[in-house]
Amino acid sequence: MAAPISIKNRSATYEYFIDSTYVAGMVLLGTEVKSLRQGRASFNDSYCFIHKGEIWIKHLHISPYSHGTVNNHDPDRDKKLLLQKREIRKIESKLKEKGYTLIPLRIFTNERNLVKIEIGLGKGKKLYDKRESIKKKDVEREMKRFLR
Repeated sequence: MAAPISIKNRSATYEYFIDSTYVAGMVLLGTEVKSLRQGRASFNDSYCFIHKGEIWIKHLHISPYSHGTVNNHDPDRDKKLLLQKREIRKIESKLKEKGYTLIPLRIFTNERNLVKIEIGLGKGKKLYDKRESIKKKDVEREMKRFLR
């Protein structure tokens, strides 16, 4: 059995307030799955968008597989996400509201060893909100240090 995948987008919770999350499947090529199992993915500037009733993810960089041949994948191609129609309609109605964005949060494997992605509907944080998040983390770190 292959090792479980768990790759997090650490900057997502720093940059956005996440309102709701959805778990979606991803349409991937074989070399992309192998590269993900090695933990070689980057969420830098990645986001999701809706095109013709389908959700796609853009700028999710999955590095080429190290043992791949000429059939290796394009690392920056757009990937289709698999969700139910009613979930897509619900997300689409929220995205029409001002300030909402669809952000990838983490990539993981489920119990059947299928690659899934967790996406979240979020609103962007202002600078003072980000400072507040940093202060809260510092206080929690100090409390843990004190309790040891």
